[in-house]
Amino acid sequence: MICFPNCKINIGLYITNKRADGYHDLETIFYPIKGLHDALEVTPASKYTTLLSLHGTDIAGEKEQNLVWKAYNLLKEQFPAKIPELDINLLKAIPMGAGMGGGSADGAFMLKLLNDYCRLELKDDMLADMALQLGSDCPFFIYNTPQFATGRGEEMQPIGIDLSAYSIQLICPKVHISTGDAFKMLTPRKALFDLRTLPELPISQWKDQISNDFEDPIFMQHPQLADIKKQLYDQGAIYSAMSGSGSTVYGIFEKGEAAKIQSPLQYEQFGFDLT
Repeated sequence: MICFPNCKINIGLYITNKRADGYHDLETIFYPIKGLHDALEVTPASKYTTLLSLHGTDIAGEKEQNLVWKAYNLLKEQFPAKIPELDINLLKAIPMGAGMGGGSADGAFMLKLLNDYCRLELKDDMLADMALQLGSDCPFFIYNTPQFATGRGEEMQPIGIDLSAYSIQLICPKVHISTGDAFKMLTPRKALFDLRTLPELPISQWKDQISNDFEDPIFMQHPQLADIKKQLYDQGAIYSAMSGSGSTVYGIFEKGEAAKIQSPLQYEQFGFDLT
């Protein structure tokens, strides 16, 4: 059985509070980008034990830290009689550490895949609770629809934003930005815009109303990212922003349009119509 974990972008991102548990409260909108995805497959084990094989883009770290592996073991612990030994293959295409939630998507989709493959019949709310044990962004990918998110990102409510009339361009520079370090550069504050009202605001007005709190400190450290955003706007983007804590910068365009980016940074580029 195979599935295709997709990435997401943040539309607006405000860091509103540092909590006693060390996490931060935020307000953002998660929007799924289904045109850019990994591939995740499970088949019966060929060697009497579960194996995880990684393909495509290199993934740093040990196998035990991979969220696909953690998701498998999480369900195996809870349903030992129902989760068999498997061969797991993960083909990575979503850039790593780019602010698009690729690793979180893989973990959440593994939970959903095993739920279907092993006929566990778990509801989405239960899967989301499990996904939170993997990471703050993971519950979003259980629902995989536009969501207004608060708390650590796990408290969500659906929001009626439809960008299917537009195209998106994703510029993913090969710049590693530590999320932990990015948070240290911020001073939490009240959100500058109530993102719950975004469906009432024409996309042509987003540029002047919504923002990503990470952009100012990250752009100071990496001015080439700010230049990419400027180029997207100069070449017709209706809205452009950094996703998450970066380093991906995206532009939303009229259907079929895109920019030609020039940058001293090495980068990957993806463009497609939104759904």
